[in-house]
Amino acid sequence: MRILHTMLRVGNLDQSIAFYTEVLGMQLLRRQDYPDGRFTLAFVGYGDEASNAVLELTHNWDTPGYDLGNGYGHIALAVPDAAAACAAIKERGGKVVREAGPMKHGKTILAFVEDPDGYKIELIQAKSDS
Repeated sequence: MRILHTMLRVGNLDQSIAFYTEVLGMQLLRRQDYPDGRFTLAFVGYGDEASNAVLELTHNWDTPGYDLGNGYGHIALAVPDAAAACAAIKERGGKVVREAGPMKHGKTILAFVEDPDGYKIELIQAKSDS
């Protein structure tokens, strides 16, 4: 078994696709409209679905937004340099909600950004071999 995808419901699909592709550098892997159900699915990720876990962005045409609730945590992405990633994300119009720095009670360097719907994405800096 392996994880295939994580689904997020989004209010504005084009805005979300732009964030995940232009700001976070993912690729739009596929997009399909379902007119009878009045929804669209778009899959984004860093590699093909056959060998990588991806995000499924679900847009219900008649729902402009969602409450995030208090059970959702975040999506985590590995980055070589969290501070550089934050700078690049800001440069591309992304919102950094916690600058790069050590995690509370630990040494791992991390940062958080937020997508257009308010979902948090954690950037975890790869550990150096030294």
